[in-house]
Amino acid sequence: MPPSFRQALESGKFLITSEVGPPKGTNLAQMSHHIDLLNNHVDALNLTDHQSSVMRFPSLGAALMVKEQGGEPILQMTCRDRNRLALQADLLFAYQRGVRNVLCLTGDAIVVGDHKTGKAVFDLDSSQLLATIRNMEKGRDLGGNELDGPFEFCAGAIVTPEANPLEPQLIKFEKKVEAGAEFFQTQAVYDLEKFAHFMEYARKFPVKILAGIILLTSARMAQYMNKNVPGVFVPQSLVDEMAGAPKGQALSKGIEIAGRMIRKLKEEKTCHGVHIMAIGKEEVVPDILKAAGIE
Repeated sequence: MPPSFRQALESGKFLITSEVGPPKGTNLAQMSHHIDLLNNHVDALNLTDHQSSVMRFPSLGAALMVKEQGGEPILQMTCRDRNRLALQADLLFAYQRGVRNVLCLTGDAIVVGDHKTGKAVFDLDSSQLLATIRNMEKGRDLGGNELDGPFEFCAGAIVTPEANPLEPQLIKFEKKVEAGAEFFQTQAVYDLEKFAHFMEYARKFPVKILAGIILLTSARMAQYMNKNVPGVFVPQSLVDEMAGAPKGQALSKGIEIAGRMIRKLKEEKTCHGVHIMAIGKEEVVPDILKAAGIE
């Protein structure tokens, strides 16, 4: 039986997490394949929750698949789609079925997804969801009613270290720590010097920080993120490096860059681990780790 994610957090090792996006539909074959592929390479595996407000197979169902296939799931839970009753009920169900890790997210706006006329809920935000979990661990729901049975989660959140301005993120970070976050998986990090500066601040708090590494697959992808994804900045040197890759070798260059960044973060002990997001390319995560000298 693999160690729990909380045990991995407390072990002092350099942590590796990655993620799988559930499909739009009931054909789970590819997701199952990716789970099998990644389970032996990571300390835990995130299951995204209607990422970018696109309706998909539920993260809770995907988390149960990770458990069934012998892995350690991190259930992503957004506040966009459920009120406090539904969020608490899903947490109870997850715990009862052996899911012990949750990443608390406020959630992307509905309008960026594929159901633009849907009604967002946002009854709670991510900090309030963290506080809810800690409240439920004391045996009470948000209505003050007694809960019957044990309940405990290793709970985390996200932070955007490359946001500009950074100060609002630091306020949110401290609020999430105060609400009970044990770990943070960051949004994409490409400027390692700027991230190291953030870590000087973050190390003052009793939490573990995993740097988010998004795999670059083309120079165009890097340029798109710079223009359209808040808090993500790919330095021009990396854009040029991707653009200079020989024809048909852009993915290999992206793997090389991701591996190089992970190796540097590990060797310099900048943070406590990495969270690898190979969006749509989950099968190359082992190659990224190999490039980092970890596998």
